[in-house]
Amino acid sequence: MAATADCDVMMAPVEPERSAEERDREAEAYKEKGNAFYAQKDYNEAYNYYTKAIDCSSKNASYYGNRAATLMMLGKSWEALEDAQQAVRLDDTFVKGHQREGKCHLSLGNAMAATRCFQKVLELEPNNEPTRQELKNAAAVLEYERIGEADFDKRDFRKVVFCMDRALELAPACHRFKILKAECLALLGRYPDAQSVASDILRMDSTNADALYVRGLCLYYEDCIEKAVQFFVQALKMFPDHQKARLACRNAKALKAKKEEGNQAFKEGNYELAYRLYSEALSIDPNNIKTNAKLYCNRGTVNAKLKKLDEAIEDCTNAVKLDETYIKAYLRRAQCYTDTEQYEEAVRDYEKVYQTENTKEHKQFLKNAQLELKKSKRKDYYKILGVDKNASEDEIKKAYRKRALMHHPDRHSGATTEVQKEEEKKFKEVGEAFTILSDPKKKARYDSGQDLEEDGMNMGDFDANNIFKAFFSSPGGFSFEGAEKRKKT
Repeated sequence: MAATADCDVMMAPVEPERSAEERDREAEAYKEKGNAFYAQKDYNEAYNYYTKAIDCSSKNASYYGNRAATLMMLGKSWEALEDAQQAVRLDDTFVKGHQREGKCHLSLGNAMAATRCFQKVLELEPNNEPTRQELKNAAAVLEYERIGEADFDKRDFRKVVFCMDRALELAPACHRFKILKAECLALLGRYPDAQSVASDILRMDSTNADALYVRGLCLYYEDCIEKAVQFFVQALKMFPDHQKARLACRNAKALKAKKEEGNQAFKEGNYELAYRLYSEALSIDPNNIKTNAKLYCNRGTVNAKLKKLDEAIEDCTNAVKLDETYIKAYLRRAQCYTDTEQYEEAVRDYEKVYQTENTKEHKQFLKNAQLELKKSKRKDYYKILGVDKNASEDEIKKAYRKRALMHHPDRHSGATTEVQKEEEKKFKEVGEAFTILSDPKKKARYDSGQDLEEDGMNMGDFDANNIFKAFFSSPGGFSFEGAEKRKKT
């Protein structure tokens, strides 16, 4: 049998257990170092030494109180609250502990709990004036919260933002106030501001369902519906009972589906169906400004196709009310104004578009509208003759013959002086219209918007009787005298 060798094992020396008195002295030394770093505003080092003090003596309320103060300075309100609560559990008469617990509650937005803590301080120290001020701050937060919630129900989102800003000055770590503010900013269309608030919260807590909901809400209102749905779904994974996220997710999916159905019906030329689908989509969520602006514009396009131009103008007007930067809606409305001969309104819309997007195409649109406006302020010779702008030469002649005979002064010789003057004026206008529209060169200049008087045609010297005589001078021409004889026989 082999001999077994004995091995000597080196053991670490065991430190003798220190007495409670020694641990307390060491804890006090750590606390003093912590106090020194706190005074120098080196809060991380102060935290480390207060922690060492607590490790040495975990039953001393002041150590927890000091570490709570340090955590507050580091912006860690929840951890500070835990230390402050532990401090007052160890010593219910520890005034600074109750003060710091109250300040933590207030910073986190729990003004009711803060009020109870401050009242406890005043029980212990009735003349503590700083705590009296903190008590007033807690009451102010409660009031801002109450007003903000009431205004949210009234949909006065600007006032809610104001109230939350004031509340956050006193409760800067309150996520609830930040979320309510962010939601209202999104509802006001201030998406970057809302995103910023939500993102700040998510950097600290990536699982915050409320912040995920607000991020989704911003994307939803910016018409990024697919991405929005992803955030809503993520929020519901974090908190399945999140009612706002559930409703927004349902609305987003319904809106996307209805809009796509409307677009498909429009592409297929089924304008009546497209109109109905866009109308249904508009009823889903009145808060979705950007998407609803597009839906109004789409429905305006449908109305234009259906020759319902007044309704088309109304839809486009609703679109630009929702989104003042929506160029497509201005262009669609301007075209409808042109088609209904509302040229001044068309020019205004094209000017808005050209100022926003200075392109050659938009410049030409504006130029065309200005030309139509100029033309509209002249006499409308087509309307005077009662013919279409595409009337043929024969149609123009027939119209002149009819209107000239209708308004000839001889036909109205027995009428009152006022009627005679009015008919004579109309007779002259008919002659003017025929003179211009029966001459291809003059007609072309008139149609192009040129000023005829600048081209040497002074219509003030025009003699309608000469045109009438020339027109009816052919064999078998008309005369009122012959017409009267035929009536007698």
